[in-house]
Amino acid sequence: MTEHRYRLPTVDRASRRADRDAGADRAGDRAGRRVAHGGTPDAIRLPRVPQRPVDRTAVLHRSDIPLGERSAAREAQREERNGQHGFSRLLRELAIVVVVALVLSLGIKTFVAQSFWIPSGSMENALVPGDRVVVSKFTPGPISLKRGDVVVFHDPGHWLDIPHKKRSGINGALVSGLQFVGLYPSGDNDLIKRVIGLPGDHVKCCNTRGQIVVNGVGLSEPYIYPGGGTDQKKFSVTVPSGRVWVMGDNRGDSADSRFHDDGSGRTGSVPESDIIGRAVMIVWPVDRMSWLSNYSSTFDKVPQP
Repeated sequence: MTEHRYRLPTVDRASRRADRDAGADRAGDRAGRRVAHGGTPDAIRLPRVPQRPVDRTAVLHRSDIPLGERSAAREAQREERNGQHGFSRLLRELAIVVVVALVLSLGIKTFVAQSFWIPSGSMENALVPGDRVVVSKFTPGPISLKRGDVVVFHDPGHWLDIPHKKRSGINGALVSGLQFVGLYPSGDNDLIKRVIGLPGDHVKCCNTRGQIVVNGVGLSEPYIYPGGGTDQKKFSVTVPSGRVWVMGDNRGDSADSRFHDDGSGRTGSVPESDIIGRAVMIVWPVDRMSWLSNYSSTFDKVPQP
């Protein structure tokens, strides 16, 4: 008996590959037709993503960004940083300058010199109201007091019947602060007079010529206010140790040592410890700017006590 074998028809692999490719092409044509009519193939439809501002820092580290754009972003970031640092540095330097200036001014005022304003006419014509003077802190101290020196001193004992009214509010606080550091002239409750007698000197008024006499020598005083005279009050005192006898140049308008003494020489004289310094120069107004003389020739013939 003969056995019959049946062979299944074979399909060429190449034919199957061709059929598959043809199917893919037909699907692609259908998708293309949908896109052409305003549609979007389901396989490539994507949601809209809102656009974000560019982060320069991120740009600097992204390798897919062109080198030129990264350089521009880096330069912009550097300029922004330099601008911020420049402004803060300016403020810091300005603060340092102000602090140094205040410290220097305070040091000068404390140890070297201080400015004062003249509130009254008791020292005319050498000084007139409104003058600004510079006072040296070296006298008394390294430089000894001399007869004829013009000195500024604290009120030694209620010489000012009506103390200057203190400023109030913001203006008062500002002025007080500036006076403390030496940037505003003081003088509200201080006095300025000329030294006539040193410790141990015998001072009296007056001789037969109407002159002040110191240690037996009559003084010819060219600084006295014209026509004012000097004999408004008689006195004869010996200046105690550590104190000085002071008088204003405008003798008729000066409540000085003469009018505060009880005859002992102590209550009318000024303690050297109350003396702030010696007035050496008028600095304001400009047309009155000049050195203040102590008229040494007036006192050069006065002997030591």
